[in-house]
Amino acid sequence: MALISFPRFLSRPLESNHRRSLRSRYKCVCCVSPTAAATSKGRSGSAVIWFKQDLRVDDHLGLVAASKYQAVVPLYVFDHRILSRYSNEMLELVIFALEDLRKSLKEQGSDLMIRFGRVENVIRELVEEVKATSVFAEEEVEYHLHQMMAIVDETLAKVSLVDGKPKICLWQTPFYDIKVAIFALREFLICDYLGVQFDRTYSYVTQNLNDLPVSHNEFRKLQRPLTSPILPPTLAGAKLEADWGPLPTFDELKEFVNENPWKLEESWTLINNMSAETILTDKLSKLGKRSKRNLNNQHSPRKRLDKSFFVTDKGNTVGGGTNAVLNALQAYLRYLEGTGRDDWQELQEKLCNAESRDGASFATLFGPALCLGIISRRRVHYEAIKYEKERNTGFLSPFGYSAATVAAAADAVCSMEWYWLMSLRSLRSNEGVYSTRIWRWNGYQIQGIILQYTVAGKEGPAILLVHGFGAFLEHYRDNIYDIADGGNRVWAITLLGFGRSEKPNIVYTELMWSELLRDFTVEVVGEPVHLIGNSIGGYFVAIVACLWPAVVKSVVLINSAGNVIPEYSFLQFSNERQASGPVRLGARLLLFYLRLNISNFVKQCYPTSYDPGVLVVLESIFSFKLSLPLNYLLEGFKEKVLIIQGIKDPISDSKSKVAMFKEHCAGIVIRELDAGHCPHDEKPEEVNSIISEWIVTIESKVPAESFL
Repeated sequence: MALISFPRFLSRPLESNHRRSLRSRYKCVCCVSPTAAATSKGRSGSAVIWFKQDLRVDDHLGLVAASKYQAVVPLYVFDHRILSRYSNEMLELVIFALEDLRKSLKEQGSDLMIRFGRVENVIRELVEEVKATSVFAEEEVEYHLHQMMAIVDETLAKVSLVDGKPKICLWQTPFYDIKVAIFALREFLICDYLGVQFDRTYSYVTQNLNDLPVSHNEFRKLQRPLTSPILPPTLAGAKLEADWGPLPTFDELKEFVNENPWKLEESWTLINNMSAETILTDKLSKLGKRSKRNLNNQHSPRKRLDKSFFVTDKGNTVGGGTNAVLNALQAYLRYLEGTGRDDWQELQEKLCNAESRDGASFATLFGPALCLGIISRRRVHYEAIKYEKERNTGFLSPFGYSAATVAAAADAVCSMEWYWLMSLRSLRSNEGVYSTRIWRWNGYQIQGIILQYTVAGKEGPAILLVHGFGAFLEHYRDNIYDIADGGNRVWAITLLGFGRSEKPNIVYTELMWSELLRDFTVEVVGEPVHLIGNSIGGYFVAIVACLWPAVVKSVVLINSAGNVIPEYSFLQFSNERQASGPVRLGARLLLFYLRLNISNFVKQCYPTSYDPGVLVVLESIFSFKLSLPLNYLLEGFKEKVLIIQGIKDPISDSKSKVAMFKEHCAGIVIRELDAGHCPHDEKPEEVNSIISEWIVTIESKVPAESFL
């Protein structure tokens, strides 16, 4: 069984799409320093603050910069392109957050304008109406939001005001104290007041970001000091005579979302509404088989407290406004102390239920609030460290945190910050031309997780390449563009837990990864794909084909993990994983071996081996349960399955496996190659040719036998 695949050293980098950097068109960059903001002079004119996933006034540095204008118009736009990525529970959380945001803005002397429609049109009309010279927006790394901001920028470029063309000012929350970035901001604030251009500011910030090491271990050695969150400023704008707009109810918002002119067919959008476990259990019961099901997806009705932190119907995650989330955070951190408060007791009960592994409860409970920016990562870390010092008379121990909840919160936000920083770095690298894109996954009880992917080709059938354990999208560097040149559109993703994708503290299972591939196909690709997987990635691909056949056109397995079990009479399935002491010890020993014995290889091909969360991912090696046989998973895909098998695979007995495929999997096509575990990496030209011919055969609906 193949679990770990080690690709060859990258002989050439992934080619870029040679697109002009969207980032370089923006007129200013705002990495705000509280000191600089406090010392800057006031400005005439007005500014618009475009809220997206930063629904707070606390520790909001865009507000600090905008507060220097004579008039400020905070704005939230309900745009189908943003809302379509949200579940019903997230839409509920958005409404509660906006209600609190409007209240908080009024307390600061302003209000929140609510609009519906395409954001570029709304902002253009508002800018022309209030004569705004600046639009402040948080910098994004996610591809579809980055594209939307570019469209807004292009729209504003066509607007002419008396004071010149309006500009977008991007802001960030500097988790770490990067002195060059702060110096650049001070120059930005002074130059803006004097009417000078901002190109030098951008070059300073970018140069500093590109100088950061890509190894988390090396980054930690720099010992960058952490910055502190800031309080909200007083704003001008309440005197503006404007229609601020009412907040919609949840039913009104759902009605608006369903009116999306770009919405996919109902059957397609419903695909990701049911978990893999639920579908699989149902399929096995229909076959008359018994399935061991350890996770209960049915939630009994709950009695909601008057001041509950869990405001949605499902009641799974913390929501409301910033103060409510901060209060919930205090209850979380103080779990060991006990409490007589009903709302704190409820949260601490939820904590226990969400602790699928040590520390996993934090992301489950607070992930959506962080994703929507109801609370900043920096604020969470500040509050966690503040409480830790309270417990230890003002000191921090060099041996770790004294409370598991403090460790869970602090480690989670530091990990999130690292992956966001590396995503921003990749976005700005190579002089603004980047070959990778960022997708945020909102699934599997986690929200806003960063994953990297790339795409090549402009027309033709859609193909998704899935790597094996220990690899990443660059493992297909010699396949992506060659297959795309054959008249296809090719996507390659770095799975959760690998490469530059995020490695959250969750339980990693085969069904989790299969749900990720399903959601990526639905949200990013947007149409059925030809799924191609190597090693354990092949097993994930087979699960997707079995559970969601509507999203799969054909399956190509390259030395896939998994077994063929003839005449199976009983299938036992469990999605539960236990990280026992031996499992954790095995993961640590494996990681130590990788770092010590193949250090040069790791540095060149696996620079992420020191990333936060790597150890958690490695633990999954020792808990994989590939209990579902490949012949069961593929039985509904006759005439649509291609097996590419390297006969010299050192990990498995390829000859026996091929024999089992031929005997027990009717209607599949097998190609044997003189290669090892990764034929696409060892013989890319041959594999590319086979795959391209296979896609033509399937698309032309020619019988698979003709491919032999």
